[in-house]
Amino acid sequence: MTDIAHLKTELSAEITAANDLKSLDDIRVTVLGKKGRITALMKTLGKMDPEERKTTGQALNVLKDEIADLIKSQERALKKQEMDARLTTEVADITLDTRPAPKGSIHPISQTIEELVSIFGAMGFQVAEGPDIEDDWHNFTALNFPPGHPAREMQDTFFLPTDPEESDPERAKKLLRTHTSSVQIRHMVETMKTSTPPIKTICFGRTYRSDFDMTHTPMFHQMECLYVDKGVTMAHLKGCLTDFVRAFFKLDDLPVRFRPSFFPFVEPGAEVDIGYTKDAKGGIKLGAAKDPADQKWMEILGSGMVHPNVLKNCGIDPDEYQGFAFGMGIERATMLKYGIPDLRTFFESDVRWLEHYGFDPLKRPNSAQR
Repeated sequence: MTDIAHLKTELSAEITAANDLKSLDDIRVTVLGKKGRITALMKTLGKMDPEERKTTGQALNVLKDEIADLIKSQERALKKQEMDARLTTEVADITLDTRPAPKGSIHPISQTIEELVSIFGAMGFQVAEGPDIEDDWHNFTALNFPPGHPAREMQDTFFLPTDPEESDPERAKKLLRTHTSSVQIRHMVETMKTSTPPIKTICFGRTYRSDFDMTHTPMFHQMECLYVDKGVTMAHLKGCLTDFVRAFFKLDDLPVRFRPSFFPFVEPGAEVDIGYTKDAKGGIKLGAAKDPADQKWMEILGSGMVHPNVLKNCGIDPDEYQGFAFGMGIERATMLKYGIPDLRTFFESDVRWLEHYGFDPLKRPNSAQR
């Protein structure tokens, strides 16, 4: 027992004298390891008589626990000492630049929609929304489409199962909307429930048609604009559209041309063309040609004065109120403005394409950037 007490004193002194974690760990292995001094003493218990084995074994177990606790205590003290030294001597250079974090890109469609919201918001238009799944009345009948119009055929429109709970056949017939003009109908109907014109709204959304090639996809985005009030004329439409295309393409002298055209929901109707020229390599440049003979035109959107039947269908008296409307494919405008050659790439989810054609998410459009 005297030897055990002497060993405790000796080991305690060694542990206390250890001045770093490596020295302390060496002592732990020397004392408590498989070939350690206390482990070696434990192995001698088998040669002792029962009474001596009992007494010595208890003493060795107590010694083992005390030495283990002392090592842990010294380890904590050394770690604290090491941390204090690091806090005293180490210096963080806060002047270093941070590592650049990867930044995503805004999809060109989202960018174009925000640009359009900025432009028309500055003109006083408000954004309206409507459902992707429409009924025949809102999508066709209310917009003055005749019963035999090609757009009502299965090969052009994605029709859905009829709603069995709807008694009106035109409202029971469901489909994926073929244009966002149905949002105009909903907005006019809702407005007339509680108030009267003026109505000044713009809407954006997905539309669906059974078509797929380099310039058409089964799903695409449209923009629709509507203004209804007393005394609205074709001159207001022309002024609004001319200001819009020049602001969108950032060309103050962009030539704009209106051509008569037919749409069921407007009368009169007009296609809107913008001017461009071609260089020697066939490249397109928007703007006016120096020589009028070199001036070329491309169709950009359809427009017109809201048909009296459409106003009547929405509860608006066409003898008191008039309005204009126009619509545009957002993909087409985006391709033209940013030089994107293939419509299908908008929906292929290719990150490399988005990195090339995408926009900085920290630089959003606003009216001041027009």
